[in-house]
Amino acid sequence: MVLRAKDIMDTDVLTIDEGTDALSCARAMVARRKGYAIVTRGDPSAVAGIVTEWDFLEKIVAGGVDPSAVRLRDLASPTVHACAPDTPTDEVVTTMSALGIRRMVVRTESQVLGVITAKNVLAIFRQYVDKLTSGIAGYQSNLTPLG
Repeated sequence: MVLRAKDIMDTDVLTIDEGTDALSCARAMVARRKGYAIVTRGDPSAVAGIVTEWDFLEKIVAGGVDPSAVRLRDLASPTVHACAPDTPTDEVVTTMSALGIRRMVVRTESQVLGVITAKNVLAIFRQYVDKLTSGIAGYQSNLTPLG
């Protein structure tokens, strides 16, 4: 069975309008326990960018900037990497690794469906390793010693 992007994505997506100040966004990220926010323009399907905890560290904290004075449109990265819901997970992981990104948006032409994070990938990998280990252990217990 091949896992697809839709099988491992987190559907609880945090979207925030680009006119929102960075302080409000940071508070929403903390409240929802998200390391990112999808930045929208007008309605939730009009993706304008993505802001991550790294953007806050690099552009606000390290720069000594007042987060209430910065709008997300000025903070967010405009490039949002996305895939279709039926994209095989091995392709998603390869792309994330090659691009050095920790989040992949899962979307259709008109709608954001979810986000795949590095944490999602690690959880699936862990389940895969556990299943593989159990299979090997079961196989080994069925072997009869030669003697």
